[in-house]
Amino acid sequence: MIELTDHAEGILLPVRAQPGAKKNGIRGEQSGMLKVCVTQVAEKGKANRTLAEVIAKGLGLKMYQVELFSGDTHAQKKFLIRGITRDELQQRLVDVLSG
Repeated sequence: MIELTDHAEGILLPVRAQPGAKKNGIRGEQSGMLKVCVTQVAEKGKANRTLAEVIAKGLGLKMYQVELFSGDTHAQKKFLIRGITRDELQQRLVDVLSG
């Protein structure tokens, strides 16, 4: 189960990032975090931008709803998700992880 955290501006989504992968995509759950793979290598924030794009597309969100909150240079990150309820985000996570 992904450990979502409430925040004054939305919901914090924990992400385990894997840059330099063969394909972009959400790959499942790992240690309470959403595992997201991106082909972009980790340099100058490029992988973080790609991670946000993959998360937005995978969860049916707009890019402005997904923002890196912490973990800029680490594999373990938190993304702030705006404009969606916790229950709705949880359901989208269930849908993407089960499909």
